[in-house]
Amino acid sequence: MTVETPDMDELLRLIPTVTYGDAAAGARGGALHLSAVLPALSSAIGHPTATPVHTDSKACQQALGFPDVTSAIVVLVDGLGYWNLAMRLGHAPYLRSLMNDTANQRPIATCAPSTTVAAMAAFGTGTCPGLTGMAGYTQLEPEHHTLIQLIQFKDALAPKPANPHIPVPPMIDPLALQQEPTVFERLKAQGVRVTSSGLPKFAGSPLTEAALRGTDYQGNVTPRDRVLAAARAAREPGLTYLYIRDADKIGHNYGWDSENWVAAFEHIDAQLALLHRSAPKGTLIVIVADHGMVQTDMNRRVDIAEDPRLTQGVEFVGGEPRSLMLYAETGENPEDIAARWRDRLGESALVRTKTQAFADGLFGPVSNRVKPMIGDVIVQAAGAATFVDSRTQNDKATHLPSVHGSQTQLEMEIPCLIDVA
Repeated sequence: MTVETPDMDELLRLIPTVTYGDAAAGARGGALHLSAVLPALSSAIGHPTATPVHTDSKACQQALGFPDVTSAIVVLVDGLGYWNLAMRLGHAPYLRSLMNDTANQRPIATCAPSTTVAAMAAFGTGTCPGLTGMAGYTQLEPEHHTLIQLIQFKDALAPKPANPHIPVPPMIDPLALQQEPTVFERLKAQGVRVTSSGLPKFAGSPLTEAALRGTDYQGNVTPRDRVLAAARAAREPGLTYLYIRDADKIGHNYGWDSENWVAAFEHIDAQLALLHRSAPKGTLIVIVADHGMVQTDMNRRVDIAEDPRLTQGVEFVGGEPRSLMLYAETGENPEDIAARWRDRLGESALVRTKTQAFADGLFGPVSNRVKPMIGDVIVQAAGAATFVDSRTQNDKATHLPSVHGSQTQLEMEIPCLIDVA
């Protein structure tokens, strides 16, 4: 089958900010959102669990179309946006079979910024970046007044260690930054079995502790063993989480439209087909992603370091190449920074002050604790543009062939595919 795909210009247009909540407010908000998936699954397995954003998990279940079951597996495929998937269905017989069901032929929304750390925390807690305090790849840590990188929770501006094989200890406690309880923790408190299956190195990692804590983590080296571990866990009533990272990793290194990405996609499809065959009969399988990916246009790449208009009044540049957070120097008016960036970038970006972004609901409800962590000016890339900073990023990081983080359909719209073993 084929899914009617908009042309690339349409997919690369910025879309309105999504909304958070329980109502089915359309494909770009409400319960049709990544943050609603775990609350909906909690209801589906008979243990409805509310969060500050999704207070009616049954409504989320109904909106997303999950049946009542005793055991469920949710698979998060990092970087596999709905339209990335739709444009490569010829390489994925299992996923193509799921897309034959009209119920699966609609995307749901991820959070803004559409990047892994923000989306994982929104997914894991059933909330939003404005509550989790995880609002970008790098962001300000107010206590130390420096940028931190939220994969390892380390100082983003510190020199790299001489030995890259020695783990860098977290600069701050992940639990101190991300204070919202996860849905997994809420379920475990009710006596529900919750299991994660992933790479051994992610067990107890800062990102896992911040966004996905509360499960019995089972680490296995090979993809096959991780799939089979998830299937075994599902023999008992409860909820199982399986993470697959290759689409994002290969996309960043080679481009999501490369032969390498297609090969990884075919392997992902085979893993998901194995999960379908191996899971106990009657197990609900839900397949989602954290974001999609955009192929970059190097002709539209802007290096902030080369333009004094863009560095003027800016102390720190956080975020990622498609979604920047600019932190103003003391005494600098964010409106002035925003005006300079709008004049320089024109239609290549949507530039808002923090106040405007909050009013638009970009980060969802924002707690007073989180407000200082978010940049004074927010810059979202349009089209295939990227905004890099060679002062702090290496050459590879400024020339990634595929990236994500902004608010285009290609990045914001993700699959939510439903199967029953």
